[in-house]
This record gives sequence, C-alpha cells and structure tokens, in this order.
Amino acid sequence: MSRYRPPQPPSSRYITPEGADRLREELDALWRVERPQVTRAVAEAAAQGDRSENAEYTYGKRRLREIDRRVRHLRKRLEVLVVVSQPPADPERVYFGAWVTLEV
Repeated sequence: MSRYRPPQPPSSRYITPEGADRLREELDALWRVERPQVTRAVAEAAAQGDRSENAEYTYGKRRLREIDRRVRHLRKRLEVLVVVSQPPADPERVYFGAWVTLEV
C-alpha cells in the first residue's frame, strides 16, 4: 500500500537549452557513473553474507532506489520538455530565457 500524494500543479514544459543540457548531464552522471559505483558497492556488501544486519547493503540498496527514482523522473521530464532556443526578433523585450539586469 502506498501513501496518497495529492496531485501536483503542472510544471512548465518549456526549458532553455542550458537547462536541458544540465538535466541531460545529471541523467548521464547518475546512469553512467554513480549507479555503477553503488551497484558494485551493493554487490560487495551482499557477498559478505548476512544481509539483515549489513548496513552497507541496506543503505546501498536505498541509494540505488533513490538513483533509479531520479533517473525515471529525469527521463520522463526530458521526453515532454520543449527546448526554447530561439529568442524573439525584438531584443528590447524580455523573453523566456533572457538574462535581465534591473536598474534601481
């Protein structure tokens, strides 16, 4: 049985190219670097025998679940995101992804 989570408000589907790159880099680092390291550590801890009192195994499995959850989330987000890479023709107007300096 799982806990009830109220529906979240929909988030924006638009993202800048830099933001999309950061999400892809995070996904790549989790999948290619961190997950294999944790998997190796869990395998080594499991080889030590009794898993019921093996803290390394327990916490390693927990970390593996956290990584897998984040990977699933990032993959779902990247599927639906729309990268906005083209600024509008008028550079005098504020647009999505613009850097703005406020003068007081």
